[in-house]
Amino acid sequence: MTVSLDSGAADLGRRYPEWLPWLTVIEQVLREATDTRWQGFVPEPRKALQSRAPLLDSATLDLDPAVVDGWSHRLLRAAYESGAPKMSVLDGSKRARLNTMDLFIASLRQNWQHLRETAVDLGMEADALQAVAALVPVPFLQACQRRLQPSINASWMEGYCPVCGTWPAFAEVRGIERSRYFRCGRCGGGWQAQCLVCPYCAMTDHNELVSLVPEKSGSNAVIDACKRCLGYVKTFTTLQGSAPVKVIVDDLASVDLDIAALESGYLRPVGVGYTLDVRVVTEPSLRGRIASWLT
Repeated sequence: MTVSLDSGAADLGRRYPEWLPWLTVIEQVLREATDTRWQGFVPEPRKALQSRAPLLDSATLDLDPAVVDGWSHRLLRAAYESGAPKMSVLDGSKRARLNTMDLFIASLRQNWQHLRETAVDLGMEADALQAVAALVPVPFLQACQRRLQPSINASWMEGYCPVCGTWPAFAEVRGIERSRYFRCGRCGGGWQAQCLVCPYCAMTDHNELVSLVPEKSGSNAVIDACKRCLGYVKTFTTLQGSAPVKVIVDDLASVDLDIAALESGYLRPVGVGYTLDVRVVTEPSLRGRIASWLT
């Protein structure tokens, strides 16, 4: 199935022509997320071993190294060929030296320090490698979200994603009930949240929570911020939530809110919501080998 940039992303490209190279990379991710091969690597649904642990924590992943390697190199090559100036450091000789499974797992666990060290070892620009590496597990995580979302505990109220442990990309206040949901920028999932709470430090004191309304944000968008930890989350009022595959684009499309938050002294946290502890089986499973024989 071919995925092209939707009207929202196309509009984003018109508003910010300098972003078109990066949007072509995002398009590769959206296309790959429709590949059904990733569904075969999703672990069986189960209850989290700890009440605060995401569903992927302590999972054993049966990954096909050939699929991970092929996708990683396609994405890195697309970034290099996109024309984005910072991506010119991802040339073929350096890409060939990457351990793509190591890259995949480090990004899945959001181990950014390891990725930066890898970039230094290979003579790459750390920010460029990290930006692309962060997208490598997205097709797998999108497949996990589709299968594991029904297994999320209805009482989950943590600030990070119940599937993959990522901090929210933004929040949605939905429908006439005005129920609040956080949305994950990697797996695209959503989970219900309390109306007055900071997802990062769990602050509930309304005197420490503020809402900023930038002039250009329109009537349906605000910035919810915490004066204690100085974190923020973009919040949109909408009838229905964004489709999982669109969350990454909707996050980019609301960059004006990010700029306004930064100018007001608020930041997205640099750490992770929950560090996943995963075990990886690097040999294709018997099921995988049989499937390959039959196709």
